[in-house]
Amino acid sequence: MKKLLLHPAAKPVVFAACLLPFIWLFYSALSNQLGANPAEALIRATGDWTLRFLCIVLAVTPLRVISNTPALARFRRMLGLFVYFYVLVHLLSYSWFDMGFDVADIVKDIIKRPFILVGFAAFLLLTPLAATSFNAAIRKLGAKRWQMLHKLVYLIAGLGLLHFFWMRSGKNDFAEVSVYAAIIAVLLGWRVWQRWGRRKAPAGPRPVPATRLP
Repeated sequence: MKKLLLHPAAKPVVFAACLLPFIWLFYSALSNQLGANPAEALIRATGDWTLRFLCIVLAVTPLRVISNTPALARFRRMLGLFVYFYVLVHLLSYSWFDMGFDVADIVKDIIKRPFILVGFAAFLLLTPLAATSFNAAIRKLGAKRWQMLHKLVYLIAGLGLLHFFWMRSGKNDFAEVSVYAAIIAVLLGWRVWQRWGRRKAPAGPRPVPATRLP
């Protein structure tokens, strides 16, 4: 597995796999396979894939640590950028099919409907993370500030889940919401447990200083 993850073809394969949902949705839209309301189906599907990729990104570190597979970390940046790609397509689909790119109506709708406001806030917070997902940005910000900035992903996960919850509350359908909530709770809970465990771990014995021979 480690050899496969380090293979030069691994990243192109993962990239192609991440792009498959978009290709399928694009093909389905062109061939009228999105049902009676294709606009709503496209908006919801891109939102679903945003949340799925967010869960995948959050799962990289636990899987890397538990399976002792450091090579998984090399895919995290790409997966994070796909989160932004799908949320951008989600926002563009809403702005185009629902609002006809009318900026004034979009602003009014964001202010009027809390679930859209929360989703838009998550998009705004995700934007600087995508913009700083490159080596040049990491060098300019410094590792510590870059890590602090990218911890916003935890808040973004909560906002994305709240956006999904409020969207489904209109139809009183929380089955899928519960699945995502459980996954995100486990992934964030693992991080809390790891941090708490490190703080509670007893300090090791101090090394005995070397003595010089007379």
